Amino acid sequence: MARVPDYPFEVRPLSAEEGGGFLIAFPDFTDCVSDGATIDEAIENGRLALKETIAALREAGHPIPEPTAATNASGKFVARVPKSVHAKLSSRAKAEGVSLNTLVVSLLSEGLGKKSAHT
Repeated sequence: MARVPDYPFEVRPLSAEEGGGFLIAFPDFTDCVSDGATIDEAIENGRLALKETIAALREAGHPIPEPTAATNASGKFVARVPKSVHAKLSSRAKAEGVSLNTLVVSLLSEGLGKKSAHT
């Protein structure tokens, strides 16, 4: 099977009314979405859904869009925070049994999801 190119995606938390967890969507494919209980699970499920979407488009003879580059964002940034904030985040990550990175991504996604729900 051909390698699937990297396509940009968006992850947002799902509200309790939506069933909880996280939703992943691919802007280049309006009907390609998936979800998962965690961000990592949503991304894994999303990559599988993307592969299946591309395969279905190929089989039907439809064109497959090239990945867009909405920004030149690498997906990585460094943030300096007060030691007290770092300690609280580390403690919460340990209590939830996740990495500090996973916790911070989850909190950022949740915050962005709430903001976009109000706009």
